[in-house]
Amino acid sequence: MVQTSLSSEFSEDMAVEQPALALLQLLGWQHLNLREEKLGPDNLTGRTSFHQAWLPARLRAALTKLNPVLPVEVLKLAEQALTQDRSALLPVAANREFYQLIRDGVRVEVKRPDDGKSETVTVRVIDWRDVAANDFLVASQVWIAGLLHKRRPDTIGFVNGLPLLLAEWKALSKPVFNAYDENLRDYRDTIPQLFPFNGFVILSNGHESLMSGSHTDFDFFAPWKRLDEDGPEDPSLETMLRATCEPARLLDLIENFLLFDEAKGGLRKVVGKYHQVLGVNRAMTAVKHVGQNKGRLGVFWHTQGSGKSLSMLWFT
Repeated sequence: MVQTSLSSEFSEDMAVEQPALALLQLLGWQHLNLREEKLGPDNLTGRTSFHQAWLPARLRAALTKLNPVLPVEVLKLAEQALTQDRSALLPVAANREFYQLIRDGVRVEVKRPDDGKSETVTVRVIDWRDVAANDFLVASQVWIAGLLHKRRPDTIGFVNGLPLLLAEWKALSKPVFNAYDENLRDYRDTIPQLFPFNGFVILSNGHESLMSGSHTDFDFFAPWKRLDEDGPEDPSLETMLRATCEPARLLDLIENFLLFDEAKGGLRKVVGKYHQVLGVNRAMTAVKHVGQNKGRLGVFWHTQGSGKSLSMLWFT
């Protein structure tokens, strides 16, 4: 009995996943366990197929809420643009195409009822300024079906029905690399339709927590060591979740600290690291108060190789 109790205490579910879900709910996310999800238009997600990586019911509700004056036909076209099959594109290119739609809105061409002339309207997908206007749902054990296989990622964070966050958990006794090697790499191959939507990925075994883009090599996954620039260094799972998944911080990270860059090896996606996000945001605060500070902005200090050029780009 003692051995069973100890193994349960240090299991992936009890020691890592459940505390993470509890904290996410505390931060403002709703939670659903979708392991036993019944497909159909009347369920909470609106999914009619496990091939759908998004939640149709919640996406439609969000589009209606954020665009109250636009007709249903326009919102349907926006939904189609957001969720279209992008398998013909390279994964990072597909992710960039989707990202541009959620950041800038979906442009839809419609005919004016008065004169029949065409005009372009922009459908908002996310309200980047009013965080509370968006729908944040964290779902555990979500079934997704690919062409040949069916997989059940540990945790997916849906913003307005779109799966912007993926988290994979491992037991305390297992290296965090296993979440990358056994799960993330497998999902890329078996359920690739999940990843055009993805903002970033978190991998954690409770001891070590890392984050980066979905198609980034493991060497580029990095911890999040501080919640605030002047705070203590604490690279814990709690710091990671509070810093990247609190709704306002998550929207800031996705809107302002993702970059698609034509690098030497081809198109790559870069996700801001903690020192860049904290530093740039502090610099932005200094800009807002430049008058009372008599023109002084302060010094933005980086060590060699820590991404100075990227920080300057995000600040600009």
